[in-house]
Amino acid sequence: MHVLRGLCMGAADVVPGVSGGTIALLLGIYDRLIDSARNGSRSLGLLLRGDLRASLTRAATVEWAFLLPLLVGIGIAVTVLAGPIEAGLADHPESMAGLFLGLVLASILIAWRIPGSWSRGRVGLTAVVAVVLFVALGWQAGPVADPSAAILFASGAVAICAMILPGISGAFLLLMLGMYSHVLAAVDDRMLGDLALFGLGAIAGLALFSPLLGRMLERHHDLVLAALVGLMIGSLRVLWPWPNGVGVIDRDSTEVISGASLDWPATSEISVPLLLATAAMVVVLSLDTLSRRHLGPTPGKTR
Repeated sequence: MHVLRGLCMGAADVVPGVSGGTIALLLGIYDRLIDSARNGSRSLGLLLRGDLRASLTRAATVEWAFLLPLLVGIGIAVTVLAGPIEAGLADHPESMAGLFLGLVLASILIAWRIPGSWSRGRVGLTAVVAVVLFVALGWQAGPVADPSAAILFASGAVAICAMILPGISGAFLLLMLGMYSHVLAAVDDRMLGDLALFGLGAIAGLALFSPLLGRMLERHHDLVLAALVGLMIGSLRVLWPWPNGVGVIDRDSTEVISGASLDWPATSEISVPLLLATAAMVVVLSLDTLSRRHLGPTPGKTR
């Protein structure tokens, strides 16, 4: 049963804008997942500091019988879906970007409802973060074609932090970093060296960053959410479907195609991406409505 739940979460996590945490809430395992992730991260942190006994004591509090099958299911889903999504990015970049655009727009609407109120300060923080990221993404050349070991490690560390951030997925963060296409290719082509570096970064990020992020969410929940919404709004520049979708790497010519351009589409190109964007929004908003109807408030509010 836990493997099946992991399959559902993995299928959500592999596409930008859909949070596996939302699926976990729908399945009734969100609190157990967060508790296990935090206990595991604290165990890893103690191990990195050389306190083996305390690390083992903390590790014993993790629900391994629950967590390991869940991770197996997530891994299977990511492995199976990486190839089709990679092919879609290469063959139909505008359509895929339209799909991702709808997913992230829906996530913005969901995250906007989470804070109890929107003060001027929170709205201002959202606007500043959105503008800064929007401008910064205009400077990037596109996806990273041949990332160094340091970039792979850092990408894993950043992406894993999405586990405890409400409403945001690791795939979304990888897309912002220009690493989404490469990580999909690494999974699909079994690039074990790159996957090992990415995995080590994820382990380090879980051990070092997730306790800090967890405390920030507990103490400054709505401010973190305001910054998060700003990140998602600013990222829409990467998801603008035209002229080159979210950006892909042409393996035959090693050419990097940027997706940060803001060119307006031809009329003949607009229908399919907009249709997919609309469908994606409907699906995600329906899932959110279902979760709130059956399981209470929107996922991620930890206060």
